[in-house]
Amino acid sequence: MLPFQNHPIQTRWPAKSPQLLQLYSLPTPNGVKVSIALEEMGIAYEPHLVDFATNDQMTPEFLALNPNNKIPAIIDPNGANGPVALFESGAILIYLAEKSGQLLPDANRYEVLQWLMFQMGGLGPMFGQLGYFHHFAGKEIDDPRPKERYRAEAARLLMVLDGALAGRDWIAGDYSIADIAIGPWLRTLRDFYKAGDIAGWQDLKNVPAYLDRFLARPAVQKGLTIPARPA
Repeated sequence: MLPFQNHPIQTRWPAKSPQLLQLYSLPTPNGVKVSIALEEMGIAYEPHLVDFATNDQMTPEFLALNPNNKIPAIIDPNGANGPVALFESGAILIYLAEKSGQLLPDANRYEVLQWLMFQMGGLGPMFGQLGYFHHFAGKEIDDPRPKERYRAEAARLLMVLDGALAGRDWIAGDYSIADIAIGPWLRTLRDFYKAGDIAGWQDLKNVPAYLDRFLARPAVQKGLTIPARPA
């Protein structure tokens, strides 16, 4: 990558504290994964709002950091071998865990990673599609089959998660980056998309309490609000 000081993103989101990790994000379920992780790990960072309302994610400056025009993305000026630029929330969570030595223990590293991938490949995409058809413009489509496809898959994934949480407070034993990935999407399905009932939330034995535990963590409460949305 270009030296951090000369990166194009600096022209649109100049760093006030360039020695800190720079977060470019929005408080969506994917975006808050990283702010929550940074708060949990105690890594100092500077957040920058990438506002979808003004198509910030499509600007040349942001595309120079993430050509896939999605949040979150980071630049860490203090990488092990120099500045590190990353996009994709799962990759960023792994990077931060390895940088800090937290929330990805050696003893069950691959169990944590499997549940992280479960969220990345399953919960996120399926919940997002159900949200589109239930809460956004997709609800105007007369054909019931697309919504039903995603409703059924969301319900199935919730049951998988519910079974795995039996007898556990956290999905891989101790609290980890897998929980940081999963929790925001459960909250979004239930509270923002208002799709919990149609996905069988009321039949779950373990997931509701799991989400409550997650949301009660101080670092989660703070991370859910970062970066602050425009007033």
